[in-house]
Amino acid sequence: MTDLKESARGRAAGAKRQRLMRAAADVVYRQGAERTTIADIARVADVPVGNVYYYFKTKDELVTAALSEHARQLDLLTSGLDRLPDPRERLKGLINAWVSQRDLAARYGCPTGTLAVELDKRDEGGLDVEAGRVIRLLLAWVERQFHELDQPEPDGLALTLVSAYQGMSLLANALRDPGVMDREGARLLAWLDSLKAT
Repeated sequence: MTDLKESARGRAAGAKRQRLMRAAADVVYRQGAERTTIADIARVADVPVGNVYYYFKTKDELVTAALSEHARQLDLLTSGLDRLPDPRERLKGLINAWVSQRDLAARYGCPTGTLAVELDKRDEGGLDVEAGRVIRLLLAWVERQFHELDQPEPDGLALTLVSAYQGMSLLANALRDPGVMDREGARLLAWLDSLKAT
């Protein structure tokens, strides 16, 4: 009986930690790391502020948790896309996923890219490197797709595609125009179609 209670407590603690990570990712995305407080994250996660410290001792640990959540969401997206048999269709699915977030991009930019820029401006380092790690995961996945398409310089093509996403997110945000995501997404889809198999 004790083992069952401990197991249930462990599951509840894991679920609470996951709620805090999701809340951290959402609040930091919408408010930025500097303006976000632990109380903000606790409120969104529906966890008493005092309980947050059991899981995360500092706000920086919560920002790291937010970045881990970004990586987890990226993994969920790319794992789903990996079920598609054709790498070109996987890349198109990625672009369509980006475009589907046009309203959020117009309001807040790219979740990871915006945070990476903010963290890079801090005097103390470390978290900016963690943000870069998430972007590298995306670049590596995109590069694999171009490699499977037998494209020359798949690393360069990956950089081109991810840079285009960062640019269109930035411009949609700066102009407060979700249509930027639609228009640039359509250009990227046409570009993918124009790449000939070698």
